[in-house]
Amino acid sequence: MKILYKLLILLVFASFYSCSKEEKVITTLKETDQELEMISTYKIGMESFKKGDYFFASKKFLESELLFPQSEWAAKSVLMASYSYYMQDYYSEAVFNLERYLSTYPNDESIAYGHYLLAMCFYENIENEKKDLGPLTKAKNKFAYIVQEYPNSDFALSARLKMDLINDVLASKEMYIGRHYIKKEKWIAAINRFKIVVENYDTTIYVEEAIHRLVEIYYYLGLKQESKKYANLLGYNYGSSQWYKSSYKLFNQNYKIKTLKINKKKKKGMLKKFKSLFE
Repeated sequence: MKILYKLLILLVFASFYSCSKEEKVITTLKETDQELEMISTYKIGMESFKKGDYFFASKKFLESELLFPQSEWAAKSVLMASYSYYMQDYYSEAVFNLERYLSTYPNDESIAYGHYLLAMCFYENIENEKKDLGPLTKAKNKFAYIVQEYPNSDFALSARLKMDLINDVLASKEMYIGRHYIKKEKWIAAINRFKIVVENYDTTIYVEEAIHRLVEIYYYLGLKQESKKYANLLGYNYGSSQWYKSSYKLFNQNYKIKTLKINKKKKKGMLKKFKSLFE
């Protein structure tokens, strides 16, 4: 009787083990099928992308991610979906998926590219904005993050160049407003705008003019020492520039700031595309 009891116990354990093993095999097969289906869907998306059908590609990439979120292909799928949206100029959809990608797959090998693509979405959206500089500021912050976190990546050099262009746009905004205040004879407000350019955007094409504006405003207000201080700064750094020559003339003749003609030829390159931002 005891022997039969022991045999029964062994059979029960064997049955449990067999069921467990069978369940494991079924689960493994199911996961394998899901991953194969996911890869197949991803490849369809990639083929559509190469053909230029970005809309269909974005749908297939997102479908691929949903099929098997645990797979290493999931991160690739959502990143490619974001890139497909970017290629369609659907920046809002691209930003949404990229932010989700960065939070869901922080250890993905392509994470640096994810940050760069997000920055580019903000950057490309700049010229579509009339007065909202939010995308421009977001782009600058994201490019700065890339330079800091991935200085040796392929994206760092491009990020630095984009930041220079963004600074030119921001500086041109301050110059535009400063000139407007000159016309309105709001001298303190104008001074503050030009100082922002001198202090924060000293590598842009606008810094020489900004210093000159400070020279002429302080001279016009009778603050000769302050005017000379900025004139010396302009001469030390940009002694051969036309703006220094204009500042130098201030101290050799009677000068009226209201008769000054703003040099519009200084605007060049991509800055022309952003003129509507500040009008």
